[in-house]
Amino acid sequence: MGVNLDTRCIESPVATEIYISVAPGEDASPHQQAAEIFSGITDVLHSKKAYILQERVFAVQSAMDIVPNVRSEAYGDIDNGVAPAFLLCNKGMSGPIAGVQIHAVIADSKPEVIDLDGALCGRILHLPGRTYLTLSQISAPDFEQPTEQARAMLEKAESALRQFGADFLSVPRTWMWLGDILSWYGDFNRVRNEFFTERGAIGRPNRQSMPASTGIGLIPAGGGKCAMDLVAVLEPSDSIHNLPAVGKQHCALEYGSAFSRASRAITPAGETVFVSGTASIDATGATTNIGDAAGQINATVENVRAVLKDMHCADKDVVQMVAYCKTAKVEKIFNDFSSNLPWPGLTVICDICRPDLLFEIEAAAMPRT
Repeated sequence: MGVNLDTRCIESPVATEIYISVAPGEDASPHQQAAEIFSGITDVLHSKKAYILQERVFAVQSAMDIVPNVRSEAYGDIDNGVAPAFLLCNKGMSGPIAGVQIHAVIADSKPEVIDLDGALCGRILHLPGRTYLTLSQISAPDFEQPTEQARAMLEKAESALRQFGADFLSVPRTWMWLGDILSWYGDFNRVRNEFFTERGAIGRPNRQSMPASTGIGLIPAGGGKCAMDLVAVLEPSDSIHNLPAVGKQHCALEYGSAFSRASRAITPAGETVFVSGTASIDATGATTNIGDAAGQINATVENVRAVLKDMHCADKDVVQMVAYCKTAKVEKIFNDFSSNLPWPGLTVICDICRPDLLFEIEAAAMPRT
């Protein structure tokens, strides 16, 4: 069957960052797809002597039932007990598994595991002059209401950060995985807005400090209505630049959503530009190209490229991308379009944050110095 595996490496004297995107080469059984995907990842990590910093798996429920065991068997001692974000999506052109994305590092120091109340939930990497932290699939499914889960999720992430003397002002990027997003995205935004205002990320005297973010309709496989991933930069301090308005889009807070359009931060091997989930939205926050998938795809790519340009990044600097498509039909239109788009990544089928949005892209870029 084979897999489509893309590896991007950014080297520096301190460390090398590796971004891996891998998707099935064709539709097949979940076990066959998972075995080939994780075998390919294992080969890359072993050959490069690299350590995982963060990992995400996108698949339908039937595949997710077997993926964790296949992954553990393939990884062996690579698996240090920190589970990836296991995210449930709808079936697309590739079959039951949409793909896996990994951010890894080659360095003299090995990432240390983060333990939060007995659960291994992330990693922290200490390098000379640089400290980088990741958290994966933080959730609070024991609460009854989605808004209660969202608030508790944010507080749990904050507790993990506080173990290392950090807070959300040290976070350049979050990912919000929101099951049934269309039924409660407004409520989620109210919870996040309130939390960030209390923590000083909104309303600071000098500038807003909201992280770049993706809020997307993927169901956490571990249960509950929501989960989140994040990255934090603890050292060097004050090295994060969150950009509420950039490219062709104004601040999302103007229409009630507390995230920056992009952020720029020092990371283990250089500097990373995190482009938030971006869609076919104009400067006023209105959806454009309603009912026109090709039009939304073109507008979205144009919006992402405008952000990259403002951040002095080119297409070649993009190290990872996810294209979120409302349906398999939209995915096919994007795949036809993307033959000329040199951004490595995956396509995932799921709901976007508005009923009239058919498509969204997030990206990370590391400009070469």
